[in-house]
Amino acid sequence: MAVTALDPRTALVVIDLQAGIVGAPTQPYSGAEVVARSAELADAFRARDLPVVLVRVSFAADGADAVPGRTEAGGAGRSLPEGWDVVVDELTGHPGDITVTKRNWGAFHGTGLDVQLRRRGVTQIALCGIATSIGVESTARAAHEHGYHVTLATDAMSDMSAEAHHGSVERIFPRLGETGTTQEILELLAKTHC
Repeated sequence: MAVTALDPRTALVVIDLQAGIVGAPTQPYSGAEVVARSAELADAFRARDLPVVLVRVSFAADGADAVPGRTEAGGAGRSLPEGWDVVVDELTGHPGDITVTKRNWGAFHGTGLDVQLRRRGVTQIALCGIATSIGVESTARAAHEHGYHVTLATDAMSDMSAEAHHGSVERIFPRLGETGTTQEILELLAKTHC
């Protein structure tokens, strides 16, 4: 289903577009393409005085605040380079933006995101970022469970594999909200928030 409506109080939520993530190989879109489209969306939301939320994932250097538990994927105990968790320049420098730091895949659990959105009267979120099947999907699921209308900018997100991206876009997202391209969302935004 294509995106059909944007509520008067819709927020853009940008997931993990930070130094240590956007440079990784992604499919079907490069990190640079995702950043450019996300920045275009952010500029359009800001121009209409709608909230822009920049979400980043970060952990203490000693890993003390990382999610516990065993996984087959590993990764526990690895050190991350200095500055890996800094939001990319293309999205920063706007004092009205909300910054959320998460320690999990999704942007709701353990953060103040829900409170920040509700205080601003937000009833819908538009999502973009990296990775489609991890941070974006986890946040979309939680947003749906919190009662927000969810819109997903499918060409302003990407994943480690095209298969993972398409799995979320084709199988999961239609159950959580509406999907559309950056251009479709921008056109609807212009009509709704002139």
